[in-house]
Amino acid sequence: MIDRRTFIANLAVSLGAAILDAGAQATKNRRVGFLSNGSRAAASPQEEAFRRSLRELGWVEGQNVAFEYRWAEGNPDRLPGLIAELVQSKLDVIVLAGTLAIRAAQKATTTTPVVFVLLTDPSALGFVSSLGHPGGNMTGVASEFEQLITKQLQLMKEALPGLSTVGLLHPSGETSLVLNAAEVAARRMELKFRRLNVATPEEFEAAFKALRNEAASAMLVLPSPYFSARRAQLIELAARHHVPACYEFRAYVEDGGLMSYGPDINAMFVRAASYVDRIMRGSKPGDLPIEQPSKFELVINLKTAKTLGLAIPQALLIRADEVIQ
Repeated sequence: MIDRRTFIANLAVSLGAAILDAGAQATKNRRVGFLSNGSRAAASPQEEAFRRSLRELGWVEGQNVAFEYRWAEGNPDRLPGLIAELVQSKLDVIVLAGTLAIRAAQKATTTTPVVFVLLTDPSALGFVSSLGHPGGNMTGVASEFEQLITKQLQLMKEALPGLSTVGLLHPSGETSLVLNAAEVAARRMELKFRRLNVATPEEFEAAFKALRNEAASAMLVLPSPYFSARRAQLIELAARHHVPACYEFRAYVEDGGLMSYGPDINAMFVRAASYVDRIMRGSKPGDLPIEQPSKFELVINLKTAKTLGLAIPQALLIRADEVIQ
């Protein structure tokens, strides 16, 4: 029989070894894959928010973490190949965003941890078992867009009194879950809608032309990483064809779009960094519940409204989180 002193000594040694092992796991050099839907030329605010958050959590590039970057350059056809490269690199975790990227990763690996940022329900798309217990190798931050779309349409009607028709700009090839939710919400609000599916940037102009001659119409740009990558083109087309447009993220409005309502995408990537931190310290992605954003913001560009000849109601301007003059 082991006496009390020997038992305590052995316990101390075991605990010390466990602590050292945990410390080694935390400080060991790690490798993170970051797949951007945009271009190599323009480092996105989301990427910087993610890396800054990791630094604050103790992961410093060049010291204990290295990044493998891949850029889709706004071309979804590149995703399978880029993800295959990352999987073959034997990374500790891969970070990505968007339905098409997640689906490609789902096909490429069931073992490499994947942290995603998504603008719709990942369980409804079959990416995870449930929000509370994802299971498998994926987890992350997801905004249930289906619940936001009604609010976006309400704000559009308030900003554009008399609005009767809304164009729903949607990328061909992506899930129709968001598009279907938008159509249901429009019907409930007694709005006519036009489904405007686009497969390439060259088709964007035809979509705006389709609305240009419709009375009391506006465009709702449904969320997609590939629309974000072509943000400047979409904003320019809306201005040129004199079509009021609403977007999900404030970056569109800061760049000249009319209005946006949605989650803080930078904050979503900050939260994604916390998942990467926990996974690199030993947590399993399938055990980490999906987080949903708690901050949503309404941003209006008053200068753009004046250019379009719109008088945004004062009551709406007062409620906006930011009004760009």
